[in-house]
Amino acid sequence: MADNRPTEFQRARSAEQREIRKMAILDAATQLLAEMPVAEISLRELSRRVGLSKTNVVRYFETREAVFFELLNRSLAQWIEELPAELPPAGVHGAASPSAVTNALARSLARRPLLCDLLSALGSELERNISAESAREFKLAHGRLLGALADLVRRHITALTQTDARELVSLTVVCTAGLWPFAHPSEAVAEAQRDPELADTRVDFAERLGRTLHIAVTGLLNLD
Repeated sequence: MADNRPTEFQRARSAEQREIRKMAILDAATQLLAEMPVAEISLRELSRRVGLSKTNVVRYFETREAVFFELLNRSLAQWIEELPAELPPAGVHGAASPSAVTNALARSLARRPLLCDLLSALGSELERNISAESAREFKLAHGRLLGALADLVRRHITALTQTDARELVSLTVVCTAGLWPFAHPSEAVAEAQRDPELADTRVDFAERLGRTLHIAVTGLLNLD
């Protein structure tokens, strides 16, 4: 008798099949994030969306947080790969000003809502229900990616030391996490902010992040 079950319910046996299954889970998580915040996505909902049982999903990711950790690092890696084309030209002759670089960084991040959503959920949501080993594995990989981002930034703002570049990248992550939710408020808050008296409470993410990073770079370059 033929097996008419969807292929996604059959156990992946090769490394290639396992990677395909992992990507299917990550794709489902991406789709859900376009519909609701991280806090509202349960492992059960994720399993339903991908067409697997919770037990099968756990074969690939031990918790829902692990799914989003993987998605965050993959999104971050993709951004770092694409970012050079979005930054002003590097080099000593005719190099762009630091403010041009920080503004380009901010605009680039603004075009990547998935990455910003995950960064904004990292400290408050995703790091609350994980094992020490999972946290270590994620942070080691995450730290390597942030180091690569710091190296890239330093090639475009050559006056920064390696330590300063790492600090700027850390500030970029923290400021993104803080500003993104305020720039994307609930419908009720967005409606209230249409009142002219509340105009100064609206947050333009790219503009505010770019200015914040410019101030940070100015401070770093003027430190003794």
